[in-house]
Amino acid sequence: MTGPTAPGLLLTEVDLGGTLVDVRTRGPRITEVAPGLRPAGELVIAGRGGALLPGLHDHHLHLHALAAARHSLEVGPDRVSGLPDLARALQTAPQGDGWLRAVGYHESVAGELDRHVLDRLLPSRPLRVQHRSGALWMLNSKALDLVAGALDLGSPDTERDAQGRPNGRLWRYDRRLREHLAGVDDSHRVALREVRDQLLGSGITGVTDATPDLDEAGVRELTLVAPLHVQTLGVGDTLGLPANVSRGPRKLLLRDHDLPDYDTLRALVDQVGADGQRRAVAVHCVSRESLILTVAVLTDLGARPGDRIEHGAIIPPELDDDVRRLGLTVVTQPDFLRSRGDTYLTEVDVDDLPHLYRWASLCRAGIRVAGSSDAPFGDPDPWQVIRSARDRTTRSGAAIGAGERIASALALDTLLTPLENPGGAPRRVAPGAPAGLCLLSVSYREQLAAPCSEAVRMTVVDGRLAWSR
Repeated sequence: MTGPTAPGLLLTEVDLGGTLVDVRTRGPRITEVAPGLRPAGELVIAGRGGALLPGLHDHHLHLHALAAARHSLEVGPDRVSGLPDLARALQTAPQGDGWLRAVGYHESVAGELDRHVLDRLLPSRPLRVQHRSGALWMLNSKALDLVAGALDLGSPDTERDAQGRPNGRLWRYDRRLREHLAGVDDSHRVALREVRDQLLGSGITGVTDATPDLDEAGVRELTLVAPLHVQTLGVGDTLGLPANVSRGPRKLLLRDHDLPDYDTLRALVDQVGADGQRRAVAVHCVSRESLILTVAVLTDLGARPGDRIEHGAIIPPELDDDVRRLGLTVVTQPDFLRSRGDTYLTEVDVDDLPHLYRWASLCRAGIRVAGSSDAPFGDPDPWQVIRSARDRTTRSGAAIGAGERIASALALDTLLTPLENPGGAPRRVAPGAPAGLCLLSVSYREQLAAPCSEAVRMTVVDGRLAWSR
């Protein structure tokens, strides 16, 4: 929600590093920080001793997918178990003959899915099921017929059965399906606004959207999440951007089922823009192999400021010196250890488990790390990200890489770093700083002891009240 227009804000008796002060804003900037400031026509907000922070930043999420998840059926391992349970969930979804979109699926629910399995479960309406990795869509026959025009039959992204026909398993088809189904779902624009309010309500004022290959329509719809600031990784150098959107490093999606060879990746990284310089890259690296390939290419070409590793799910310690020397930032998602950790314990090679979503040891090695959610594939709540970085425990309570735990304050600091400099120096509440703020109902010390989004009272963007509990 949007607050009333006012000459500025005066937040009184807020906790700033353990000291109670008043904070005045004018326009989009903080102008004064001192105790005992007198009102001068501003909107006065009583801080009541609550902590005042810069607005939080999520350094890797997917806004369109997060909006779509709001009108999707959850079929992950924490919701369904076994084929009969999955069938019941699909068959009892809201009735109709239109598309049914299910998300969060993992093979531990009922094994591999293809068109034939899904036809037995739900033959009556088009169904698409997204794997929880976000890399794979699984469609029944009705759905596959409706998107036939979007299929690239010569690509390994389109799996085939023994007869050479598409089997309904489509890899990295988000953009192609989105373009083909444009206009089908009227609720998407409403859902984007709901996502905006959800993020503002947890104290977030800026996000990095990591969706690859955003088209013009997808970028234009990002105006719907204003006043959130959005840095995009998936837009080209020439596409015009709305006022609340900026261009970040160029996203390169390495597909672990079909990794490019060295020369192909080198050519992708070495593309130059209109200024004759190559743009910084944000390389999706989940596996050990994809990271080794990326490090080799960047070592050859030379790194640029802003080059970053997305996920870094497995970073072998023997690569630490190379990652540090290249100046790469690792944008990680520690909450996957909570939401997926019990599956990791059974599926990840025992030699790789200690290296899953490393944090503390990367910092000790001099490598910059920033936290993020990867929502909707992870929980969009930034305070859950902080708890998971601190605890590193699965849903069942098992610990993964306990030596990689970091303090809540350090995890929070990475969420306060600028969108264009994740893992750098955290932003502070100080005169001259942007007036993007998060006011809590508890002190800084109390929030670090028990991080929770329920403690967020108000969120300010560009000096205006953008959300209030």
